[in-house]
Amino acid sequence: MTTSTIKPLGIILFAHGSRDPLWSQPIEAIAHEISKVSSAYEVRCAYLELMPPNLEDVVIELAGFGISHIRIAPMFLGVGKHAREDLPAMTTRLAKNYPNIQLELMPSIGEHPELIAAISNILTKSL
Repeated sequence: MTTSTIKPLGIILFAHGSRDPLWSQPIEAIAHEISKVSSAYEVRCAYLELMPPNLEDVVIELAGFGISHIRIAPMFLGVGKHAREDLPAMTTRLAKNYPNIQLELMPSIGEHPELIAAISNILTKSL
């Protein structure tokens, strides 16, 4: 792989996961949409449990592409134990195990003012 084909930023959409394979469709749709917006990002989904791939496997995959900066976006509307405790602990462990990769943990998507406004607009929009 030449340096001209290396993407500067990896984005991981991190969600809970489910036994129902259809559950992940909205997360996958967001990943697809990000990929359409810009080819500067290598976008993947990762799940905490119940479905593959897990976070570490995706970090390893992106690192294999030569990506050294990975943004982890928790796809949680509410900030419960997974977003508040589990994911930060996982990210800290990954940062220790892969010191050449900069892991940027974003706030949970449900905390973002633009998402809150978008949901409000959707729900109050006249049909």
